[in-house]
Amino acid sequence: MHRLTVMAAVVGLVAAGPALAQQKSVSNVGCGLGSMAWEGESGLAPQVLAATTNGTLGNQTFGITSHTSGCARNGKVMVPERMAMFIGPNMNQLAEDMSRGDGEALATLAYVIGIEAQDRAAFYAATQREFARIMPHENVTATDVATSITAVMREDAALNRYADI
Repeated sequence: MHRLTVMAAVVGLVAAGPALAQQKSVSNVGCGLGSMAWEGESGLAPQVLAATTNGTLGNQTFGITSHTSGCARNGKVMVPERMAMFIGPNMNQLAEDMSRGDGEALATLAYVIGIEAQDRAAFYAATQREFARIMPHENVTATDVATSITAVMREDAALNRYADI
């Protein structure tokens, strides 16, 4: 049992690396009792403890199926953090593509989000139309861009189903 706990902590530490790179307080651990117990806390230790607790004895799975512990039964497996992981190293190309309303980085982001082929033109147009809102200044972070894109999608009738996180 001790080995399992140590392994879970190591896996949690490795998984928390990208979150630390964002240097923002972002929840990387999903729903469950651990998320509830350490709600509002930030930093490596609370995230590792929350992730470990969420994975212990299937409490996250129980929360999802019973719609308890802060879990949504019909929740999506797409999160802004996944978007931010793509956006970070591709920020410049993505900004250029969004300003044009087309391009490889923008198409890849649509794929990462899970936007279906028939909705991609609407996504490209929305990011172009809301470019100044999504990229308000040159020091914007990947997490800020992901949050803004999610807000833009949430307000668009054709895209709001992709923003349900």
